[in-house]
Amino acid sequence: MGKPRTPKGRTREVARRLAESYPEAECELDHRNAFELLVATILSAQSTDANVNKVTPALFARFPTAEDLAHADPAEVEQLVFATGFYKAKTRSLLGMANRLVEVYRSEVPGAMADLVSLPGVGRKTANVVRSVALGLPGLPVDTHVLRLSNRLGITTESDPVKVEHEINALLPARELGEFSLRLILHGRRVCGARKPNCPACSLEEICPSSQVPRYVR
Repeated sequence: MGKPRTPKGRTREVARRLAESYPEAECELDHRNAFELLVATILSAQSTDANVNKVTPALFARFPTAEDLAHADPAEVEQLVFATGFYKAKTRSLLGMANRLVEVYRSEVPGAMADLVSLPGVGRKTANVVRSVALGLPGLPVDTHVLRLSNRLGITTESDPVKVEHEINALLPARELGEFSLRLILHGRRVCGARKPNCPACSLEEICPSSQVPRYVR
């Protein structure tokens, strides 16, 4: 096929190819419900999913509900989440988030974006993770991988995550947004690295305006 000529056409072709490459894309943060995913996503800031997954089993065993976490001793939580980094700030966010869930939302994780971002430690990326993965709602989490790849692929020229989110929201059906983000993240981790993208192994190479494959060998 010819190269897509518009951001919308390119985005849909990227989505199609990534769906073929990563048909079973899933969130790599271990969780059993929306509350656990919310906690894990807050902990994932400036950390890796692998590190978070090492920490959360003990944390969830000790504080399985918002009520439990809301009444936790901060020093105990700090000890449990220490390995994820920025443990004092994350503990404040977790306790603040849990208290607000208990006081305002009857201990349930809300689905509306405005409600989610009102929780301490929750920005649009975290809210979109929870919406798209745990609640089955439209949501496009824009992390560093999504931001980098959406620029490299010519989907957007924006550098602000919120603007990128809104641009891509207008290019794909709402039901596809969450999986599109998950697949971009996987592709960014496995193929299109920040420092050294593996263009020859990339399923998107021929339609990518940033491809580093010399034209004469194509």
